[in-house]
Amino acid sequence: MSDTRFLTRPDGTRLAYHATPAHDPHKPGILFCGGFRSDMTGTKAVALEQAAQQQGLGYVRFDYFGHGQSDGNFLDGSIGRWKEDTLSILREICGPAPQIVVGSSMGGWLATLAALALPDRTAGLVLIAPALDFTEDLMWAGMTEAQRAVLLRDGILREPSQYSDQPYEYTLKLITEGRDHMILKPGIVYDRPVRILQGMMDPDVPYQHAVKTAAAFQGGDTQLTLLRDGDHRLSRPQDIELLVRTVLGLT
Repeated sequence: MSDTRFLTRPDGTRLAYHATPAHDPHKPGILFCGGFRSDMTGTKAVALEQAAQQQGLGYVRFDYFGHGQSDGNFLDGSIGRWKEDTLSILREICGPAPQIVVGSSMGGWLATLAALALPDRTAGLVLIAPALDFTEDLMWAGMTEAQRAVLLRDGILREPSQYSDQPYEYTLKLITEGRDHMILKPGIVYDRPVRILQGMMDPDVPYQHAVKTAAAFQGGDTQLTLLRDGDHRLSRPQDIELLVRTVLGLT
């Protein structure tokens, strides 16, 4: 496993990352973008690193601002901030060849934003339970009036998490700033391959959202794979096998 390194952003904060160099710098590399409150030590991120190493492909996984080993307070983060983190890694840490950008949940949104900002640095997208526009379409739209009132009054909402003993914390800034990065309704003009993997038993990102996401891509090579018994994380051995096969299929 590669060692943890740090990229210093212009504001002085550091982003933690692991980078595996490519045997052939001309082959596409792989960049993994994790989910909301996830970090780069997750099952999918590490499994893809191992697969990339076996194939001699360049691979990078990293932690956004306020996540994992990176600097910053999570509550100070936003979609725009995490997008800029992703772009910094793509520009400064990934190899010279175009990258297959893999995004899980919120990382699917950030991966897509990065691909739209730097299309020539990408060779394709693999999106796992992609949560594009989730702050508005899933989070804000899914709140009760009482929850919205708390968020508007206090600037923060705390809700139990099924993935951690610590509650999920949503800031009003996350919602309002996220509106600057909506991409589903206008449609996504991207001419490289897109592969979407989505569990139909996902309680966090309904599979209908993945269908909506696939329909938003206006390029010709977009494929959506629905796993009837798949959950949100898609980290079972068979899910990982599918993910690795899908990513390597674009190299």
